[in-house]
Amino acid sequence: MSTTHREVYSGIRATESVVHKQAKRLSVWREHAAGYLFLAPSLVLFAVFLFYPLIQSIYLSFHLTDPRGHVAAYVGFDNFTQLFASSAFWNSLGVTVKFTLLTVPAGIIAGLLLAAFTHTKLKGMSFFRFIFSLPVALSVSTSAIIWMMLYHPTTGTLNYFLSKLGADPVQWLIDPAWSLISISIMTVWMNSGFNYILLLSGLQGIGDDIRDSARIDGSGPVRTFFQILLPLLSPTVFFLTVVSVLNAFQSFGQIHILTKGGPAGSTEVFVYSIYKEAFVNYQFGTGSALALVLFLIILLLTWIQFRFVEKKVHYQ
Repeated sequence: MSTTHREVYSGIRATESVVHKQAKRLSVWREHAAGYLFLAPSLVLFAVFLFYPLIQSIYLSFHLTDPRGHVAAYVGFDNFTQLFASSAFWNSLGVTVKFTLLTVPAGIIAGLLLAAFTHTKLKGMSFFRFIFSLPVALSVSTSAIIWMMLYHPTTGTLNYFLSKLGADPVQWLIDPAWSLISISIMTVWMNSGFNYILLLSGLQGIGDDIRDSARIDGSGPVRTFFQILLPLLSPTVFFLTVVSVLNAFQSFGQIHILTKGGPAGSTEVFVYSIYKEAFVNYQFGTGSALALVLFLIILLLTWIQFRFVEKKVHYQ
């Protein structure tokens, strides 16, 4: 092949290479454009209902507002300084921590026990599975109304049974010593359906050959559950722990319906403090500062759980 032919051939190959690269780049660009097109509705929803409120909250947290929510004056970090110096802030934080400790472990343990009970192949288990998963179908307001009737000081079912046992009636939602416990019991029941369904699904995802091998090796049902099944179930338990802590720190509906933060602030959790500060006292700047503090607390707790607790998780 002559030099001229080689040059022509090389030029053709170079042109083909450039055209191929441009076509490949155009194909990648079309794929990215199609991906962003499908993501566009979700991005719009996130922008409207998540990103914009977050930016607006940050902006308002550095300002004082009038009762109509209009910015009145720039105050810098004064809203945060007043929060950390307020006894109401620390009370709501303490109540939220107590509420979390009362509801999260109890809810997971209850769901685990119910899932272990109905995972057996006895007759009638399908009926119990339906009953135990029923709370997931009820809204917060419906659950709160049901428990409000149960907790009624004179006509409530719980005090009726206490009277039959010869015990004095309990002021479930009026006594500061019982109010947070009462809300926690109702919350554990309300979340039990979701916890139960996830934990039962996790147990059903563990192969029968593992149980058969443990039974052949002489392992009893209790030992098999705690030493074999529970470690295999740890990813589900970890997920439930993270979600339950998030839900506990964001609880509002049942507290607003049953106690409205009372009596004497004994059930005033963090989110209710935000609601009261912003929509009762019309202090939107302070309410926004509270919301940002809650966001940072939840972010820190989630990071701690993924950083330290996840090490105990056994993935198959």
